[in-house]
Amino acid sequence: MKEELAIVQSSGVLEAKPIEKCIYTIRNEQIMIDYDLSILYGVENRSLRQAVRRNIDCFPDDFLFYLTDEETNDLISSRVSQSVIPPGYNTGGTEIFAFTEQGVAMLSTVLKSHNAKKVSIAIMRAFVAMRHFMLSNAQVFQRLDRLELRQIDTEHKIEEVFAKLEEKSIDPKPQVFFDGQIFDAYEFICDLIKSAKKRIILIDNFIDDTVLTMLDKRKKGVTATVYTQKVNNQLKLDLLKHNAQYPAIDVILFKKSHDRFLIIDNKVYLVGASLKDLGKKWFAVSLLSSTKPKELISRLNDNS
Repeated sequence: MKEELAIVQSSGVLEAKPIEKCIYTIRNEQIMIDYDLSILYGVENRSLRQAVRRNIDCFPDDFLFYLTDEETNDLISSRVSQSVIPPGYNTGGTEIFAFTEQGVAMLSTVLKSHNAKKVSIAIMRAFVAMRHFMLSNAQVFQRLDRLELRQIDTEHKIEEVFAKLEEKSIDPKPQVFFDGQIFDAYEFICDLIKSAKKRIILIDNFIDDTVLTMLDKRKKGVTATVYTQKVNNQLKLDLLKHNAQYPAIDVILFKKSHDRFLIIDNKVYLVGASLKDLGKKWFAVSLLSSTKPKELISRLNDNS
């Protein structure tokens, strides 16, 4: 995820900090607080709050809300350095302003900062990046029910999420793809390939160089073997050139399979389309939970 950098002040020291780390999830909304925004826009926090109050009609409830004491305490405790928010910030009736994405966009129109537009663009990009990240990995977050995500910027939580993504400990969910979902299907199969820890075996009657490229996404040390019905001169040349530069892929002639199977370690998937044709027509990927790879591999060895 590309990070836009902001200059923030911590204990009197200016340092670069990704804008994404200033975005929190509160009340199921992605928000930024006035204190961070005042630093980003290069204005005093007091001036920012005054500008908002003078134009309060521009900030309805879905643009701006105020944090409760409990929300403020949770927010402060989640930050890497609590000194980033001055002690007692929420005392004496001084509520923290929480701006939604729409509120941040509106804020740039009421501030007089000379770089307000430039900063606003960077912030909007950060919001989009965070939203894309959350949507792209929605299943991962749903399955990590032990991982508390009350504030998405907390360092150790984000590191744990990325570790889970890197390990691929949560399997892609088998599903149906429709015509036109070329990239979605490609990404799904590539995720399966990346999840392999020891071996990949593909049974597919029709392959080409694109399948070799997909298999190259496997981790280092993972073996890859393809059983296919026909190896023409073009494929022979592609395979020869490929194996001269990249970890070798074994291609073996096999003419007894009608369907396509993808074996990832100890799991067997039924793939309804050749990997080179993903997304051209409707097809499904199904995990064959009752089928053990040992039986398939034994029969492959007996008949290849």
